[in-house]
Amino acid sequence: MFDHILHLKGSRPESSSHCYVAETFLNAAIFSKDHEGRNDKRRLGSQVPKSLHSENIDPNILLMRDEYAWHIGGALSHEELDEWKLLYHSSLNGLSFNIILGNILNDGPTVLIIKDREGYIFGGFASQPWERHSDFYGDMKSFLFQLYPKASIFRPTRAKNNLQWCAANFSSETIPNDIGFGGRINHFGMFLSASFDQGHTFSCTTFNNPCLSKTSKISPEVIECWGIVRKGMEQEKLDVVKGTVLERFKEDSDTCRKA
Repeated sequence: MFDHILHLKGSRPESSSHCYVAETFLNAAIFSKDHEGRNDKRRLGSQVPKSLHSENIDPNILLMRDEYAWHIGGALSHEELDEWKLLYHSSLNGLSFNIILGNILNDGPTVLIIKDREGYIFGGFASQPWERHSDFYGDMKSFLFQLYPKASIFRPTRAKNNLQWCAANFSSETIPNDIGFGGRINHFGMFLSASFDQGHTFSCTTFNNPCLSKTSKISPEVIECWGIVRKGMEQEKLDVVKGTVLERFKEDSDTCRKA
């Protein structure tokens, strides 16, 4: 796996410093267990998803390294390891709650990564599309993760169903306008405020995670969001459109016969 990460087809040889970072990351990675306590064997041999982004973007500004994608991908299905599309980057799009929501709402599963001013890198996988809700939602495929300086994944414990949170333009004080994972209101496993200049991370029973950063307070430096492009998704869309057209044609033909 180490060789695969460092020598992807068509890529240029990596620097010795990057090799050291990758090796250190792989050695430090905590391979999580699933909800039944079994070792996560899928991580071994997991492929590195192809990163899709505009050609004019400097890859050096991206948080998502190959070893990070490999680590996160070990907790996903093979259908979710084909291509990941960059939906939002704070250096390119600005620290804007409205912009990120406009880019990620209803866009399927996503990987949200944060680098804070302490240098810690962490985030969450949202298995359900980001949608405006006044309460928690989501399913047991979501999880939180750490990438630097520790590498670990925290799956749902099934103790609570407080998985994803996405609230926008609510005027009630009991419904904070922000996005987050796990925990409870004002005490999330990971949380970003609507201003995007602060957030927090607390240990929570939803994912049995610790504080993901050096302290519970988050001061984001870089925020990045990737959309999962599932295998066969585009073909399914085409099939749906094709089916709809055929159904309309059949209806029109039946109408003409009756006329």
